[in-house]
Amino acid sequence: MVSRSYSNLLELAAGGSGGEPLPSLGRRRIPRVVTASGIVPDLDVSDAASAADQSSHAPRERVIIVANQLPVRASRRAAAGAGGGGWDFAWDQDSLLLQVKDSLRAHHGRADVEFVYVGGLRDDVPPAEHDQVAHDLLEGFRCVPTFLPADLRSRFYHGFCKQQLWPLFHYMLPLSPELGGRFDRLLWQAYVSVNKIFADKILEVISPDEDFVWVHDYHLMVLPTFLRKRFNRVKLGFFLHSPFPSSEIYKTLPVREELLRSLLNADLIGFHTFDYARHFLSCCSRMLGLKYESQRGYIALEYYGRTVTIKILPVGVHLEQLRSVLNLPELGVKVAELLKQFCHRNRLLLLGVDDMDIFKGISLKLLAFEQLLMQHPEWRGRVVLVQIANPARGRGKDVREVQEESDAMVRRINDAFGQPGYQPVILIDQPLQFYERMAYYVVAECCLVTAVRDGMNLIPYEYVIARQGNERIDSILGLGPASRKKSMLVVSEFIGCSPSLSGAIRVNPWNIDSVADAMDYALEMPEGEKVLRHEKHHRYVSTHDVGYWANSFLQDLERICLDHNRRRCWGIGFGLKFRVVALDPNFKKLAVEHLVLAYRRTKKRVILLDYDGTLMPQTSLGKSPTSRTIDMLNSLCRDRNNMVFLVSAKSRMTLNEWFLPCESLGLAAEHGCFLRLRRDAEWETCVPVIDCSWKQIAEPVMKTYTETTDGSTIEDKETAIVWCYEDADPDFGSCQAKELHDHLESVLANEPVSVKAGPNLVEVKPQGVSKGLVAKRILSTTQERRRRCSRARWGASPARPSTTWTTPRTSCASSRASPASPTTTRRTPHRRRLPRRRRRRRTPCRGEPCRRAGVRCS
Repeated sequence: MVSRSYSNLLELAAGGSGGEPLPSLGRRRIPRVVTASGIVPDLDVSDAASAADQSSHAPRERVIIVANQLPVRASRRAAAGAGGGGWDFAWDQDSLLLQVKDSLRAHHGRADVEFVYVGGLRDDVPPAEHDQVAHDLLEGFRCVPTFLPADLRSRFYHGFCKQQLWPLFHYMLPLSPELGGRFDRLLWQAYVSVNKIFADKILEVISPDEDFVWVHDYHLMVLPTFLRKRFNRVKLGFFLHSPFPSSEIYKTLPVREELLRSLLNADLIGFHTFDYARHFLSCCSRMLGLKYESQRGYIALEYYGRTVTIKILPVGVHLEQLRSVLNLPELGVKVAELLKQFCHRNRLLLLGVDDMDIFKGISLKLLAFEQLLMQHPEWRGRVVLVQIANPARGRGKDVREVQEESDAMVRRINDAFGQPGYQPVILIDQPLQFYERMAYYVVAECCLVTAVRDGMNLIPYEYVIARQGNERIDSILGLGPASRKKSMLVVSEFIGCSPSLSGAIRVNPWNIDSVADAMDYALEMPEGEKVLRHEKHHRYVSTHDVGYWANSFLQDLERICLDHNRRRCWGIGFGLKFRVVALDPNFKKLAVEHLVLAYRRTKKRVILLDYDGTLMPQTSLGKSPTSRTIDMLNSLCRDRNNMVFLVSAKSRMTLNEWFLPCESLGLAAEHGCFLRLRRDAEWETCVPVIDCSWKQIAEPVMKTYTETTDGSTIEDKETAIVWCYEDADPDFGSCQAKELHDHLESVLANEPVSVKAGPNLVEVKPQGVSKGLVAKRILSTTQERRRRCSRARWGASPARPSTTWTTPRTSCASSRASPASPTTTRRTPHRRRLPRRRRRRRTPCRGEPCRRAGVRCS
């Protein structure tokens, strides 16, 4: 399908192909905008109609929500003829993205916000129907579909997302082909291609200066890079709904750096729990060398001048939807049916609701329930476990194995503990209507969520709201108006909602005995305690709904993006390693042509260079300069108008050895403690008195930390001592460096030294020594040499000619000299001439006068 601009999509929605834009949408036409690095051009509205529309309609705030699937359901109409029947669309009420819009507009003061959805459809749409489907979705639902070829979608979703990313994010390593898919470069390319298609669709509808873009989940982790590459100042948020693994697991991914850098192109990154955020920050620290800090309660990463904010915010449920379902007549009928089936027989219902996959822990839950019946015979015939198994979202051998294992365990438990009229475990493996599931929540005494690894998992939240009920449900249950509600939760420690539910019984699902004991404790708990736990949970769930979650995220995104238009931005890097450098508005980029022009115009130049990070990359190996570096330095030094100095923290012995071929290069060693003007000169000491007795105190302390920090080293210089931990574990090394810094400051408080912490090092050096001071000394030395050179030239030149001259004709009277008068010659007034000043021609110094004066000149 040919890519269409936003204005064309509006025309398509209006039923035309190139007429006037649709006026009922209340928004002016937005042309395609192509930006250059560091420049966001103004929108070009050329026609008068658009200009008038712009002045009469203030732009509405707009949020573009991007996800793998649109919040709509599509169904094919019955064929009415040879041409086919077309499509019908309806909102998917279970979609979180739709709940975000409804809740924000209803309860959080965002009724005027326009929401546009970009995503795919669950069904394959023939290419011939793409235009009509796009028209219907845009006109009726404000949705922009991304049409993917079937093969590409399969490699993207079932290939890379479900076979590689999803297992890895749930801590499953591909140790064998059966345990998750091995990394496949073709699947990765399909993943990148689909993200690129999503980016192109967003470009059709975005107004980069006004709109906010909110990207959801691991399917679109490289999308931020494509958007940031097109619009440097795009207002972009990303929320990950799945767990983020620890750095030890994540670093096994071959494309780990590409995914991290892509996420860092967002302005705000959201996670459900602190553990997930902590793992992400640890990966950024260990693999990219980035540091993070807390800024007014927010965690922030500095990434090439941009501040990337990390937000920890668990999602909630849509309260209005759940309460409306509780009012359905069908739900009341189902509740009455379940009461007759279970409660009227004096049986307690334990409920589990999980997807049929390997991470939901269904088999572990069944084992724990079997253990409960074995250890507590009193519960046999009284407790029933109803396990609702939703269809798996993925496919493969592992899904079939989980289903077969669950069926076998259910049969075994029922055969061992079943009685006439009593079935201990009921497995429901067919899809249920949402109201049917809510009915099970209402009658369940306890809800069990024992996933071994999961994202947020909103099942406990839904259970709490259902147990709160309403007057109609209370009448069916036989509860009076003053009855206090109760509920019990047994949740795994490894799901996202566990930290939020402080009243739940938290368990390790791998510990079967512990889970069985938790079931028994939940059943025997006093009624008063159940009430208190339920009320605590209900207060939290009812105040932290999906609207609160979305509104909080968007508020932070708006706050973070306030200064976007005040920054100067440049894009650097290629491919998925692209990033934006953000600088102060007053910053001016150094133009090479201006630098070259100034270099050529200047008669005298002083060039100060650093070594590590300037001439050579920063490494822990102390790599010597290359031959090309030596040739470059010699080329600069051959110009007599240049004074080239290398100012480094290296020792003078190291610098002397490395730069021996550079005859005219000046060296400043150990941050300027030692200075040498050229190779044949002597080293000068820039510190009045060098006293290194303090090393006897500092060195033993550093040795202690070196022994306890694997990968750290000590570099002992003449006037300084450095503890380096570049090759140590980043987190442990940073922690040790902070402690060492404080320790050295305390023991060296009375010594004339300063303790400095730098990138991957802690250094102790004499006070008053810095590269800035040595730069001043070099400049003053250069000026003094020029003055000495100038005096040497004048002192060695011939004497100046006399300014007294005679006239060829004089009178006799004037030729008589007076004894008291000086020996002068009388000039004839009428023949006096102005002398011709003999101009002394300055010739270049040949070197001899300066050598006699002991200086070097040009």
